[in-house]
Amino acid sequence: MSSPVARAAAGADAPQLTISNVSKHFGGVRAVTEVSVDVRRGELLSIIGPNGAGKTTVLNMVSGFFHPDSGTIHLGERDITQLAPSRIAELGVARTFQNIALFKGMTVLDNLMLGRHVRMRSGVFGSLIYWGLAQREEVKHRAQVEELIEFLKLQDLRKQPTGALAYGLQKRVELGRALALDPDILLLDEPMGGMNQEEKEDMARYVLDVNEERGTTVILIEHDMGVVMDISERVVVLDMGQKIAEGTPEEVKRNPDVIKAYLGQPHGTGANHA
Repeated sequence: MSSPVARAAAGADAPQLTISNVSKHFGGVRAVTEVSVDVRRGELLSIIGPNGAGKTTVLNMVSGFFHPDSGTIHLGERDITQLAPSRIAELGVARTFQNIALFKGMTVLDNLMLGRHVRMRSGVFGSLIYWGLAQREEVKHRAQVEELIEFLKLQDLRKQPTGALAYGLQKRVELGRALALDPDILLLDEPMGGMNQEEKEDMARYVLDVNEERGTTVILIEHDMGVVMDISERVVVLDMGQKIAEGTPEEVKRNPDVIKAYLGQPHGTGANHA
């Protein structure tokens, strides 16, 4: 991974993603209130906070599953605030979910191939007319998926139904399906949730490798503070839908508002929503 100094020298510290004063309400529940975050190209940024702080809602707005009630989201200079999830995916933003969202009756290989669908140009109609073109395209995408299978050490499991895999391996396949999009920005929603310590260490290594070796910008939601503090360049802290702190892991750990939030003395008085 290039260092922050090297990225700055290359002009890479200009925001790749700009979240500006976004708010989201669900009925009378204020899930997120005027949250702003700039994400630099190539960084690994974590968003943390107590349950119900609004972390997943922020990711849902970035990926287009929710649209903000107010505020804007820009990918570079492009306004993506009201775009559909499929269009945002096409622009290079991929994500995983808190709950595994794989097709469990399909093989590992087929699940990863599905992750390539937004990069496939021939389509069903084109496949019927230009069979040779579609076949060559599939061979190309299959080669990229095989590279991912090797990267994630899933070689012996490529033909296994994902539903038959251990939980930690299913999480790894879900990471692979997001990576199959070949994203510029990867949104990870609790990728280590429910894992044992060994599985967490494996996943943390893969997340770091994605960021360092592939240069992918990573936005991570994770409850394991040990992992967050070990691998993050920068941390944003939400509580009751508001941003209460932002900085390096060391700065955030010392922040009195963060300490209060995690001791059960929340900042602000709004209702909460995850």
